[in-house]
Formats: sequence, C-alpha cells, structure tokens
Amino acid sequence: MDNDLPLSALLAEYQEGNIGRKELEGRIFTYIVENGERFNLRNWKQEDIIDLLCGIYSRITSAIDKYDCTGASLDAYIGTMIGWCVKEHKSRERTHRLIEKSCWTSLAIEMEAREEEAEYLEMEPQEPFKPISNPRQALILLLKSYNYVSDDFIRRAAPALGIPKETLIRLVDRIRQRRLDRDEECLHMRERIYRQYYRCLISEKRLEGMNPSSPGYSNMREYLKRSRELLGRMRKRYQMVRANASNRVVAEVLGVPKGTVDSNLSAVKAKWNNN
Repeated sequence: MDNDLPLSALLAEYQEGNIGRKELEGRIFTYIVENGERFNLRNWKQEDIIDLLCGIYSRITSAIDKYDCTGASLDAYIGTMIGWCVKEHKSRERTHRLIEKSCWTSLAIEMEAREEEAEYLEMEPQEPFKPISNPRQALILLLKSYNYVSDDFIRRAAPALGIPKETLIRLVDRIRQRRLDRDEECLHMRERIYRQYYRCLISEKRLEGMNPSSPGYSNMREYLKRSRELLGRMRKRYQMVRANASNRVVAEVLGVPKGTVDSNLSAVKAKWNNN
C-alpha cells in the first residue's frame, strides 16, 4: 500500500475487485481513526475521533461515490471534507457553550428572584387596608390591573372595598378568563423576545472570537445587525400589546356601562395628576 496516499491505494484495490465496498469503508474509517493528525484531527483523542466519524459516516461514504480521479487524491479529498466537518463541529460546540452559559445566567437571575419571593412568603400576614373613600374607583382600578393582583392583596383589599373576599376573587378570575388568550399571546411574545435576545448575545460572543479579516466576519456582523433590528421590532410590538384589561371588559364583568368605567378612571387620573 502507498504510504503517502493510503486511501487512494485502498480505492485502487476496491476498483480492481480485490476488496468489497464494506471492507473499503471499514478500512478507511479505521485508518482515519488511527492517523487523526493527517486529517485535521491533531490532539484529538481516539474516542472523540470515533464520535465525530460516526456522525459524518454518511458523508465519508458519499465522498467515495463522488470522488473522481481527475482531481486531487482521495486522501486530500476526504481530508478536506473532514476539515470542513471539524470546523462545523467546533462551531456547534462553541455555540452550545454560549447557549449553556446564557441559560445558566438566566437561571441564576430567576433563582435569585425566586429566593426573594420565598423571603416575602415567610413574612407575617399584613393587616387589611384602611377603608377607601371611593371603593368603586379602587375596584375598577384593581380589575384593570388584574395581572398584578395576588391572593394576599385580594384578602386585604376586599374589606376596604366593602366586598366579600370570595366575590372579589370571582371578579378577578372572570377578568383573567376573558384575557386568557391575550395573556397567552403576551407570554409567547416574551418567550420569542428572550430567544431572540440570546441569539444576539451568542452572535456577539462569536463575533468577538472571529478574526476581523476572515471571510465570515462581515457576514456574522451583518447577521448580528439584522438580529438586533429584529429584537427591537419585537420589543416595540410587545409594548403595543395591551397588558391590562380594557375598560369594556371591566364594564362587562361589573355589569355597568363602559362610560361609568371611563369616567371613574378619568377621575382617578385627575387625582393622581393633581397630587
């Protein structure tokens, strides 16, 4: 067998009928594993080389079919193909590390927030609110802000509003039920924004690790620019989505005309501005 072009020598044996196709593929596979330094796999452990080759085995067999003897040797042809696969593998590994770092960073922030929440839950129950001078206005405002109302808040607010706690809970639940689809839409929009933010973060880290003179640098920079623009548009769309219940929904839940809700909220706003 030719020591300089062992894969080409194997192919010649196959073409002459001395070995079968399966033996050809097996011996090529074995040779690459045992001589990784000749195929851009320097400093790779054998088990890592085997894992890589198992993932690209179909590419190797396809390379044998597509190879023609008029160009470079089969050794160079497969070596180039493996080189591209190694670059893809390293790029995926780098991306996975960045995603993992981003996810753990996000999880750490969330865990910290949950720890603060747990501390709040351990606090002694607070006293009910003092009686409110205009309970109707306060009730309408509470229902408008249903997203920010906890069970503890309802328990303390109900006596001040002059309504049984069960009635107030039922009113808030009716608002939440009416807003279920829109809240689900808001949730999905936030999740898409978070994913897009992570894409931007990962692209930034990849760009930092690239050579500015490399061919892919300008493409990555342009991709990052488009990703940031998309993130900005997504945030703007999210800001336009009504987070609170509409006056009409509040009016329907309370069984009063919409004008009553409008006028009460206008009065609250006027009081706030005067203060």
